Amino acid sequence: MSKGFRCFFAAALVLFSLFPCQAKAVGTSAASAILVDVDSGRVLYEQNADARMLIASTTKILTALVAIREGDLSDVVTVKREAALTEGSSMYLKEGEQLTLETLLYGLLLCSGNDAAVAIADHVGGSQAGFVKMMNDTAREIGMEHSSFANPNGLDDENHYSTARDMACLARTAVDNETLVRIASTRTVTIGGRTMTNHNKLLAMEEGCIGLKTGYTRAAGRTLVSCAERGGQRLVAVTLQDGNDWADHQSLYDYGFAAYPAQRGAVLGQVVRRAAVAGGMSASVPLVAAEGFAWPLAQGETLETRVELDAPLTAPVLLGTRVGEAVFTVGGAEVGRVGLLCGETVLPAVESALAVLKEGLSS
Repeated sequence: MSKGFRCFFAAALVLFSLFPCQAKAVGTSAASAILVDVDSGRVLYEQNADARMLIASTTKILTALVAIREGDLSDVVTVKREAALTEGSSMYLKEGEQLTLETLLYGLLLCSGNDAAVAIADHVGGSQAGFVKMMNDTAREIGMEHSSFANPNGLDDENHYSTARDMACLARTAVDNETLVRIASTRTVTIGGRTMTNHNKLLAMEEGCIGLKTGYTRAAGRTLVSCAERGGQRLVAVTLQDGNDWADHQSLYDYGFAAYPAQRGAVLGQVVRRAAVAGGMSASVPLVAAEGFAWPLAQGETLETRVELDAPLTAPVLLGTRVGEAVFTVGGAEVGRVGLLCGETVLPAVESALAVLKEGLSS
């Protein structure tokens, strides 16, 4: 290696250390797409995310959520003729067959069974119409403001639509449901006399993928809603009408985790700051977080923390008492806050001295 080349190489190493590589830009083949950090709700990428779109079988995320919330997994469901004859993707139910609701949910989320969706709706909602009302009520409750559901399976209907942003909202709710995630992340299962394999190839292709649901109709094209986790951070990706969805979701995750790593501002039960206590045996008290908080940060952003007390602290202060909030900001804008609890009891100085004296006299 020549001296000149060695000098050039050394200079290049210095430059790389000063200016680390940034995450590559990302794009998709989808008509509509979005990438969202689950815990914070921060949108990391979006493309035509508010367009009204057909969503095909990604509908079944909502079907499963409603069924799990309102039903009992151990319920035995008798399959009706209408369910057994439902068109499209199927878990091959037979009229009069009896299966648990849990088995039907596996058929719904792994096989994308339209027949399972109808059987679930009849059982949990009393009828498909009753269940569809429950679906729409749940959608409004969780903030899906631009969606309408006409059936439990996602078959094309002019009154059945959503947006990528709304589907991300649904996915963020769904991944906090342990039962739904357990089923949706299963690759293969044998249950109720059936062996079922998950249609979601991302479970094998993408590091940390935990579901959720594929979809396809000729009118809707390929639809996909997924979630992946790395290092405790969870991201949700949605692509609608996307012929290259597997690769697009992988690209979205590579981009999101690299460009927006989550920084923890608070951990449940751990000390955030100490606060002064007037008139106490101790001059300060640790303040612990009542819940956790993390925020995904782009390069150059910093998560700042300030403490807002409800009032100045004067002894006595008691362990577990809520006394204020930790406020988190990025670039001066508030992005979240968590309650702060006293991490220990601080007695007034006089009471403390008397307690010690009393203990000494009684010994």
